[in-house]
Amino acid sequence: MIYFTELQNLPLYGAKGEYLGELEDLCVDPGQKVARVASYLVRTPRKELQCIAYTQIQSLSVRAGQTNVLRGDVRCYTPDEALIRIKKDVLDQQIIDVNNRKVVRVNDVDFDIEPKDGHSELRIVAVNVGLAAAARRLLKGTMPKHNIRQITDVLPTRAILWEFVNLIASDPARRVKLRISYDRLAELHPADIADILEELSHSEQQALIESLDEETAAHALSEIPTKMQADLLESIPPEKAADIVEEMPPDEAADVLNQLPPETSAELLADMEKEDAKEVRELLGFEENTAGSLMTNEYVVVHESANVEGAIAALRNFEGDVESLQQIFMIDNEAALKGAVPIGRIVLAAASTPLMDLSVDPLILVKAHESAKAVVDLFHKYNLISLPVVDEDRHLLGYVTADDVLELVINRK
Repeated sequence: MIYFTELQNLPLYGAKGEYLGELEDLCVDPGQKVARVASYLVRTPRKELQCIAYTQIQSLSVRAGQTNVLRGDVRCYTPDEALIRIKKDVLDQQIIDVNNRKVVRVNDVDFDIEPKDGHSELRIVAVNVGLAAAARRLLKGTMPKHNIRQITDVLPTRAILWEFVNLIASDPARRVKLRISYDRLAELHPADIADILEELSHSEQQALIESLDEETAAHALSEIPTKMQADLLESIPPEKAADIVEEMPPDEAADVLNQLPPETSAELLADMEKEDAKEVRELLGFEENTAGSLMTNEYVVVHESANVEGAIAALRNFEGDVESLQQIFMIDNEAALKGAVPIGRIVLAAASTPLMDLSVDPLILVKAHESAKAVVDLFHKYNLISLPVVDEDRHLLGYVTADDVLELVINRK
């Protein structure tokens, strides 16, 4: 194992033993082998930056590097954005540690040396984010390298295998060129992705959200403050933002659109599917901090004469967020709310059981214009898991969930 801190400023010599310069950086070509160092950048005594191919490196150690190239044959370095440079693009950069679900900073890079066909190849093993790597950086140049190793070998070390590294690039075009995959990140729980988002700068948040599929991005955004959601959605292309908002529950979508400038909200609504946009527009019509503004309008409703079999059929046809469903609501011929049945009671009852026999008694409900405080008080008084919201004629408009109330209470503290 050899570290980048030990290779940086390493003297390199030519085929006749002539001094070429100091190692400035290492380049990896992700289009070839993503772990192999493809070229070595050398700073000459004249401060020029030259490039040596990996096949021209005969040997490497912590003391010096020997090449098979003559000084006059070394070519000047031409910048190539398709290459990953260890010092420029990796060292000190933030990466997502998907195993520990957080953002960390790269302190060093670990390599192994492999003799191959008359030359030596460097292969990236891992990026090092632990205390030992930080100490190597701090002590570099203050004492001999073997003494630094003796000191840092007893310190805690933490490395992330190169294959699991996800570089965060704020420029989407640069990210594509680096061929960095966010697939493993998308497998994390949305709350963990949200924690990662909150540790990043705004440009890094933008790059991360744009890299995720719309459903994953929507779930992750639901876990961060609404103001941050709005800022992120406003910073990404409108088409992508609209697709993400479509995947959010209607009440959360309405909350975030309320935080955006009116022209931006209108643009996103225009880009959304008509039915999704219609549901969100209905919620946007309610005054802020009222029961109507807190509710979701995705619910399952059946006629009051329905039985358990009919209720189960209605559940199977429901296309909204199934995880948020707690109750099925019943209405009469005038569409007035008549009752609510917890899902658990339906599952345990016989298919022919009338739903009204399973209805919650008494039925607690709230008018859409009632204050958010009134909603919180009802949840607290009756230990509710959901609360139906109705208009003046008792027509069902939606319902408020315990999660909505919990978030409201937390945000007020």
